[in-house]
Amino acid sequence: MTSLASLGFDEFFAAQLRRLDPAWVPARIASEGRNTFRLLGCRAEIGELTGRLRRSLAPEERPVCGDWVAVADGEERAVIHHVLDRRTALVRRAPGREDARPQVLAANVDVFFVVTSANQDLNERRLERYLAAVWNSGASPVIVLNKVDLVKDPAPLLGAIERVALGVPVLQASAKSGVGLEALRGYLAPGRTVAFVGSSGVGKSSLANRLLGREVQQVGELRADERGRHTTTARQLMELPHGGLLIDTPGLRELGLIDDAGGLDVSFPDVAAFAEQCRFRDCRHAGEPGCAVVEAVERGELAPERLASYRKLVEELEAAERRRDPAEAAKARQRWKVIHKGLRARAKIDPKLKR
Repeated sequence: MTSLASLGFDEFFAAQLRRLDPAWVPARIASEGRNTFRLLGCRAEIGELTGRLRRSLAPEERPVCGDWVAVADGEERAVIHHVLDRRTALVRRAPGREDARPQVLAANVDVFFVVTSANQDLNERRLERYLAAVWNSGASPVIVLNKVDLVKDPAPLLGAIERVALGVPVLQASAKSGVGLEALRGYLAPGRTVAFVGSSGVGKSSLANRLLGREVQQVGELRADERGRHTTTARQLMELPHGGLLIDTPGLRELGLIDDAGGLDVSFPDVAAFAEQCRFRDCRHAGEPGCAVVEAVERGELAPERLASYRKLVEELEAAERRRDPAEAAKARQRWKVIHKGLRARAKIDPKLKR
């Protein structure tokens, strides 16, 4: 059996487990189904929730890929009694709903590789949205420009990325040629969890297979327009051969923001820096007197499309806040405070998180 430490179990989770029934043992969710979950770290490979949990857990509290749970272990099946608090959680607004309900995509991830493609996929506004969501999760983002073997000169694409990903590491990669794989491996370590996120067809599964050293995730051929075909249909946590864990995720058609724990300002440090000089602390940068952000746009120091994107995301967050239940919104804000406090404390002892 793989050691708990190599699966990412540390004092943050151990302290929670000690407060529970001593007969329960920890396990990590490798994949999730409707009623059962595949587990790592305990004897049983399959787990199921107690009836009490099935009835009491809100949808966003239900175990997801990457979660740690406390189980009553068995030879073939385990019973999940408790979901441990998450260190990080990537959350989006559940698509197709009017009540702004949160949907957790992955939990307890240290680094998200935000994958975009060099052959037609690159979208600066989409990258801004992904970066805001990842920063809000409590994890660190790394942008991966994949399929660089399909372009003669990636410099213009890298320039476009760097304009919106200020301070975020940017890697060039090609699952086909192997370019950039060593740079990706530099973020891996025993007990550390990374995840791929991005649109369909950008090559996330191909990169995952190269890191895993075997064909685990199904990969589709390029279509006539050179976009990859969507192949991953469910999130899955996998152990990497040289240490570390990887979550591959299906391509996202929507990534609606729902909570902001400072991730928006981290994603838009240029806007945030000018905003500190605004006359009013609650300036919305929409024509108020003494707005340093608008003045920066007028002077040519801030791109107007950058400010427009920032405003759009702010309005989206405010709309989601209005639609949410006040008690649930307050609970969510408190959860993000805990997440970011834990991340800052961990960053002091793990220099890799500052890369």
